[in-house]
Amino acid sequence: MKKIWLAGIAVLAMGAATAAWAQGEVISARRAGLKRMGEHMTAMKAVADARGAGTQFNATIEEMINFYQGLPARFPVGSGTGDTKALPTIWSDSVGFSGASADTVAKLQALRTAAVGGDGAAFQAAWQAVGPTCGACHRTYRAR
Repeated sequence: MKKIWLAGIAVLAMGAATAAWAQGEVISARRAGLKRMGEHMTAMKAVADARGAGTQFNATIEEMINFYQGLPARFPVGSGTGDTKALPTIWSDSVGFSGASADTVAKLQALRTAAVGGDGAAFQAAWQAVGPTCGACHRTYRAR
């Protein structure tokens, strides 16, 4: 009987360790993705500031759109603890969080249109419109 009880505890412990590892993987993946999105914005800044056409960023912007379309799914329930700055508001206000992600996607789609069109002034304006969507999400859903 004691062996069965110990085996049960071992199985539960392994399950908890596996869940913690999986949660850590989710957090690491989304942190890496968000860092990459920031790097993309930084790379585009010099071109936007110079009123460059931004056509070289078409694939980058497409990657960003795809990332942000899937952003809410990168925050599954239970992934709010560990090495993360995600606030509980992400899960308690999931509709608002999804809306913030959709707003970012809309601004990125406008940025893509400007880049494809090759108009430097339009690219600059569209690039500047993306930044506030990032900040709005950070203020509401990310700890400092």
